[in-house]
Amino acid sequence: MSRRRNKGRNKRQEDMWDEIQGGEQEEAQGEERDIARKEEQEEAQGEGQDIVRKEGPEEAQGEERDIARKEGPEEAQGEGQDIVQGEVQQDGQEEKRNEMLDEILNDKKNKREMRRKRRIRNQVAAYVVLSLLLLAAAFCVVAGVKKLNTLREEKEQQEVQDSQDKIDEILSAEPPIATPEPTPEVVIAEPTPQERLDEIVNEIIAVMPLEDKVAGLFIVTPEAITKVSTATRAGEGTQKALAQYAVGGLVYFAKNIQSREQLTEMLANTKNYSKYPIFLAVDEEGGGVARVANAGIGNKVDNARKIGATNDPETARQAGISIGATLAELGFNLDFAPVADVANVSGSVMTERSYGSDAATVAGFVTAMMGGLEEQKVTACLKHFPGIGSTTADTHKGLAFTDRTAEQFRAEELTVFQAGINAGANMIMVGHMSAPSLTGNDDPCIFSQDLITGILREEFGFEGVVITDALNMKAISEYYGAEEAAIMALKAGCDMLLMPEDFEKAYKGVLQAVADGVISEERINDSLRRVYRIKEADRILE
Repeated sequence: MSRRRNKGRNKRQEDMWDEIQGGEQEEAQGEERDIARKEEQEEAQGEGQDIVRKEGPEEAQGEERDIARKEGPEEAQGEGQDIVQGEVQQDGQEEKRNEMLDEILNDKKNKREMRRKRRIRNQVAAYVVLSLLLLAAAFCVVAGVKKLNTLREEKEQQEVQDSQDKIDEILSAEPPIATPEPTPEVVIAEPTPQERLDEIVNEIIAVMPLEDKVAGLFIVTPEAITKVSTATRAGEGTQKALAQYAVGGLVYFAKNIQSREQLTEMLANTKNYSKYPIFLAVDEEGGGVARVANAGIGNKVDNARKIGATNDPETARQAGISIGATLAELGFNLDFAPVADVANVSGSVMTERSYGSDAATVAGFVTAMMGGLEEQKVTACLKHFPGIGSTTADTHKGLAFTDRTAEQFRAEELTVFQAGINAGANMIMVGHMSAPSLTGNDDPCIFSQDLITGILREEFGFEGVVITDALNMKAISEYYGAEEAAIMALKAGCDMLLMPEDFEKAYKGVLQAVADGVISEERINDSLRRVYRIKEADRILE
């Protein structure tokens, strides 16, 4: 049993030894050079033990059998005791070997633990070193970038400095530039009243069709557009007529006036029916030419001859105020007065309607009368340019002619109109008389471009409206067609056409003249601008 126990123990030890050896080989591959000699010694001891375990029991058994056969039981007993002692000794050796094995195992275990710790320390050290290397690399990268930036900035600064040095060198080589004078502050001036008025007028004209533009140059009687024999009220017929013909104005006579109420209502309705601002006109000079006063409306005023005889221009002014107040109250806004003719020949056709025969005296009364009318917001119209007081013929009935020289006109008649223009006249009426010394021919003055454009516009500087005398008067109607007279007057420089013998013919004739290029549309626009500066003047004063 002892032998079997020893044999099993030996087997376990061998297995353990083999395991130890295998573990050592796996774990100590990295340390073979350091422990080579020690492992050889341990392997040698292991082989000796294997021999003892294998050969010892077999030899003992053989000897026992020999002793038993040779010496007998007693000797066998003595030898058995020796065997027991040998086994005891062997057990002691095995215990020592086991202790050695334990020491070896503990030593290996400690070494493995030390190697494991060493590996951990090495790993930690490697991580620390790697981290330090990464930090160092990052620091180097950052430092490198900063260095590159610094170098680039230094290079840029150097380039800028070099450029500045070159500029300074160039500038120093050139003569000094004089310091410019400070630019005065640009002040945008507010538009003048006249500029604001022009803006309003241009806006109106810009949207008007050509038909309305041409119609706007005519002042006619209400009967001319309504086709009634006598107009005493403004109703549906007037409304339709004004929608078809947007005339620039209507002029009224005694037959149109019945009473204050009737006249006021007719004028108010007419104004409301018109698409555009409209002139509502009348001949109200005083004396015998007084359509309203002679109808019993308003105060009667003496004729110009009596007013002039007072030698006090204020009388004329008061007459203008009285007439203007009445007309404005009724709804009129245009008076074909005052008469600016000088009755400087015996039997003058204008004796009763002129303020006198002295041009300077007449000029004072004319401007006073004009001022009185304008104070009441009624436009005054000086008539009859260039002055028809030097003729004895009546152009209502036929041709009128004067042999006055140009020098005589400039010394007398024309000075009255010049005074009116200087006083702010807005409208001047041109007469039908022939004045060859001014026009160069026997044609009525309304057809003379030399007179209207040359003298009145350019020489006298008149910027207001030029209107013809009534085109239905015999001096015109018996010698010229309605359309012919209208076109000739416009070409001469007139802006408005008063009472043609046949309004529709005259209107269509002017339209055709524009279509044919005989008269440009811009020429029509020029006249309309002057007309609307009068009509819209109050808007810039509001």
